[in-house]
This record gives sequence, structure tokens and C-alpha cells, in this order.
Amino acid sequence: MSLLDEAMESCTRLNQVTADDGVGGYSSTWADGDKFLAAFAFSSSLEAKTAQKAGVTSLYTITTRRAFTLMFHDVIRRERDGKIFRITSDGDDQYTPASAGLDMRNVSAEEWKIPQ
Repeated sequence: MSLLDEAMESCTRLNQVTADDGVGGYSSTWADGDKFLAAFAFSSSLEAKTAQKAGVTSLYTITTRRAFTLMFHDVIRRERDGKIFRITSDGDDQYTPASAGLDMRNVSAEEWKIPQ
């Protein structure tokens, strides 16, 4: 077992479901979607600290397997603590090639609160 395998934890992709509210508007709810494993790394870089001062919440790098792609603005929940994250990069941008022994794909994310 690799260190990456040991760092992986259970997560769920959340899907936004929009429905007519019957009075001319709509309502949105969030439903559980795909279950997957991911590793989380908190970013404490100078750039992350500058972004936090500008109002951005805590920044993370999330690593999944190549076969699982998170896309820009996907919303996920880490099952261990229920923390919600919104993906802020494209999952097709950073991944190891198929010939590599290390099987991973990286995205950036921010802590996020689901709008009420």
C-alpha cells in the first residue's frame, strides 16, 4: 500500500437538483451522487494566504485516481467530517500519464457553504 492509498478517504459528489416551486420560481436541493476516494492537502502557501485576505475561503488540493474526474464547480462532501468543497480548477488539467506508476489526478478546491 502506498502513502497515497493511505491518505485516501471517502467522499461523495453532490448534484444540484432544481425543481419548479409552483409559484413561478424554483427551488434547489442537493442530492448525493458518485462515491469516490480522494486525498486532501491544505494549501498554506503565500498565494493561498493572499487569497484568504481577499475573501477566498481555505484552499485545498484534492487528489483522486485518474479514472475519476472532478470538474470546475463540482461540489463534493468529505464523509469524515461532512466538510463541503467546491472545485475551482478543471480535472482534465493535471493528471499522471497512463504509463506512470502513480495513478492520480489533481484539482484545486475551496471550502464552500451550500447556499440556502
